[in-house]
Amino acid sequence: MLMRLLQLVAEGGVHSYATLAGQLDVSTGLLEQMLQDLARMGYIASVGGACDTSQCRHCPLGGSCATDTRGNVWVLTEKGVQTAARG
Repeated sequence: MLMRLLQLVAEGGVHSYATLAGQLDVSTGLLEQMLQDLARMGYIASVGGACDTSQCRHCPLGGSCATDTRGNVWVLTEKGVQTAARG
């Protein structure tokens, strides 16, 4: 299931926690833990909070991040990009 989450993030765009959780059929709490697991394993990294999601189309990371309504932004690391590409 972690690989599927990594692939969803790799698809690019902005994803709410609710949307990602729905696609994986898990709770948002479990999704948060899954994101933390991927971060601990070095596949994604948090770039901090306070992201203005109304500006995503102007953001250089807009095609490779996932945000929630709280403004958490996750991006793929190089390891994450390579792993997601292998599928």
